[in-house]
Amino acid sequence: MNSRTIASASLALPLALILAACGGSSDGASEAASAKTSPSHEGKITLSAEQIASAGVKIGRPMVGGGATVELPAMIEGDPDRTQVVSASIGGRIVSLTRNLGQSVGSGQTLAVIESREAASLNAEFKAARARLSLANSNLAREQRLFSQRVSPEQDLIAARTAATEARIAFRLAQQQVSAAGTGGGALNRIGITAPISGQVISRSVMLGQTVAADAELFRVANLSSLSLSFNLQPRDAGRVRPGATVTVKAAGREATASVSYVSPALDAATRQVPVIATLDNRAGQWRVGEPVTASVTLTGTGADSAIRVPSTAIQTIDGKPAVFVRTSYGFKVSPVTLGDRAGDSVIVRSGLSGSEQIATINSFTLKAEIGKGEAGEED
Repeated sequence: MNSRTIASASLALPLALILAACGGSSDGASEAASAKTSPSHEGKITLSAEQIASAGVKIGRPMVGGGATVELPAMIEGDPDRTQVVSASIGGRIVSLTRNLGQSVGSGQTLAVIESREAASLNAEFKAARARLSLANSNLAREQRLFSQRVSPEQDLIAARTAATEARIAFRLAQQQVSAAGTGGGALNRIGITAPISGQVISRSVMLGQTVAADAELFRVANLSSLSLSFNLQPRDAGRVRPGATVTVKAAGREATASVSYVSPALDAATRQVPVIATLDNRAGQWRVGEPVTASVTLTGTGADSAIRVPSTAIQTIDGKPAVFVRTSYGFKVSPVTLGDRAGDSVIVRSGLSGSEQIATINSFTLKAEIGKGEAGEED
């Protein structure tokens, strides 16, 4: 070996050591960076119980059972079976009004008095028919007495009986006509309009002194102890609602439950939705006709009893897909999920959870932020 060879060998050894040292340092730094950012990049977040508590992250289990819930705008209306329109049976002038909006009225009580010539004619015919009936009955009694004494022939008795029968029929007809028009209004030319049911006056269409035509609407009386709730469902949801289903009714500071009584078999021509009516108990008087409210309807369907639901606050979007954070021994891991319908404040999870996991339910967005920090560190 000459001196040049020895010199080359002696230079090669330090260079190899330097390269090895540089390479070892680079690999160590890479492993350290990987150890720091890998958990977040892989959807794993290492946190202690103290860190989780200080971040305000709440942990809970998914809810199992119960179908989806849809929230819809709804309107409170009078129950059609407990609402009556009060109309004028004859035309005339309103000379008396005894009830105003919101006031209570009993069945058979007078709401208004109408004055007209037709009323006078009806009352006169009624009184004349009553007088004729009284006379016919008197004649029949006299003929029966005379016939029993063999003074009057049987033909006279038969004629008296026929006249009395005809007078009775005429009287009943006049009585029914007066009854159909209204009760006595205190004078021959007046007819009283009475309430057909007990309840409250929810509409009044006339004023004192106004002239009204026959069959004109005067009042609406409703028994408000039970009301109707009307709303519309999408056709895809209507098939999952049946009569008897529970509806939660919400308004400012109030909440109650109603029961579905009718689901239309046909779509509304204007809205292309399915009209639904529910019955709402209003004996406490906290709901008003015409009031807009929110109705929450639970939808039934296959698998509803085993549906897995999580709070909507547990859902975060990771890489453009919905996911939840599942508790692990080292902290949390990201679990992608497939979502279904909303159920009030929760969401149905169709896949991705078994229902037995512990998940982050509140402040899960802080865990998403940790993943963002890890990814940012990896890019640096």
